Amino acid sequence: MTSQPTLTKPGGHGGTGDPGSGSGLQAGLKNRHLSMIAIGGVIGAGLFVGSSSGIATAGPGILLSYALVGTLVVLVMRMLGEMSAANPTSGSFSAHADRALGSWAGFSIGWLYWFFWVVVLAVEATAGAVILEGWIPAVPQWAWALIVMVVLTATNLVSVGSYGEFEFWFAGIKVVAIAAFIVIGGLAVFGLLPGVDSEQAGLSNLTEHGGFLPNGPGAILTGVLLVVFSFMGSEIATLAAGESEDPQRAVTKATNSIIWRVAVFYLGSIFVVVSLLPWDSESIADKGSYVAALDSLGIPHAGQIMNFIVLTSVLSCLNSGLYTASRMAFSLGRRGDAPKAFARTTGNGVPRTAILASVAFGFVAVFFNYKFPDSVFLFLVNSSGAVALFVWLVICFSQLRMRKIIQAEAPEKLVVKMWLYPYLTWATAALIVFVLGYMLTDTEHDGRKTVLLSLLVAALVLAVAVVRQRTGRRDAPQADARPAKARD
Repeated sequence: MTSQPTLTKPGGHGGTGDPGSGSGLQAGLKNRHLSMIAIGGVIGAGLFVGSSSGIATAGPGILLSYALVGTLVVLVMRMLGEMSAANPTSGSFSAHADRALGSWAGFSIGWLYWFFWVVVLAVEATAGAVILEGWIPAVPQWAWALIVMVVLTATNLVSVGSYGEFEFWFAGIKVVAIAAFIVIGGLAVFGLLPGVDSEQAGLSNLTEHGGFLPNGPGAILTGVLLVVFSFMGSEIATLAAGESEDPQRAVTKATNSIIWRVAVFYLGSIFVVVSLLPWDSESIADKGSYVAALDSLGIPHAGQIMNFIVLTSVLSCLNSGLYTASRMAFSLGRRGDAPKAFARTTGNGVPRTAILASVAFGFVAVFFNYKFPDSVFLFLVNSSGAVALFVWLVICFSQLRMRKIIQAEAPEKLVVKMWLYPYLTWATAALIVFVLGYMLTDTEHDGRKTVLLSLLVAALVLAVAVVRQRTGRRDAPQADARPAKARD
């Protein structure tokens, strides 16, 4: 059995089985932290800045694209929830793959996921710097990127509780903003908000201007390619649950609430956008979908309001990205798939080396973004682009195997169950493969390049994993030093 990270409560004295490694991860996340991480994790900055291209491609039919990807996320999260509720761990799906499919799978998907998030750090740091430079141009963009990276690194280094507190407020702002947008926009759509041009806002925008699918049914799949990556992050709650006081309850709650979170925040807000304005409105392309929608309501300073919300989302993504990358590195270190130093923690239960290693690569990626934006950095972004789909596919195959293991060893731990197992799991895996295959036909939006480069990187990581496994170079996993009661 794959050993899992030590989990102690703050002030506790656990151990990782490695002298000088600290007290292990600590249960420093409160229930309110986990609840907001679960809600906010599904709202990425991509929802605000990337939806306009999807609307331009599929028209009002982009709702079907979001619904299709949202259904995919719900199913994948259900599988992940089943495994994580039975065995909460900071390694989440990587640790589950390690046990269900073999060390090669845990090693490969763990490092690919780490790679994805450290590249995201650079992308989000740069996006935040652009906004901040617009507000305070006296500070250059590269300096702003450095500042936000340093501040959030310091936050993660203090304790897991400080990460949780920052994320609680970041996610809270996103949730309140989206909820307010849906309520105000919804009132305008149905003619209940004074001062709004009823000729422009209304459900008629869903069917006029070329119909619900103005560019044909095929645009739905193209829309899927444009929106699928904005959903990455919903799995963070299962990683963070490993550092909560009641991991099983946290995972169960996050898994059961994923349906309404996707329905409200994604489908609800996009429905409002395409109902307030014609899908082919020039303002959507020029200003972005949400800014254009706010402008249509006559809300002053709509652009700056949206910039603030996007900045909050960027900082939230940075904060969670650094946390997620470091915990994955920690788990890999625990399992002997990364340097042992990654598994060492401070007295506050912080995997300092894992955090610093992750942010160091993030800083390097930021440098590449400014020095070689059209070559090295573009390669990094494209080669990590399809990792989300790889992760979801591995979750599917892991769940097929883990269900049998859990049923044989501890059936009482199946508090969350995947629906219609194994048929719906296989159907989900087939849909993911279909999306990857369809991306190979997409040359207009770089879908083919993204898949091919991501497959290249995945093949390299997989080759290393296989060589390590065959040569026995994997370090011995560290023993779980928790009391028996804590492991049950």
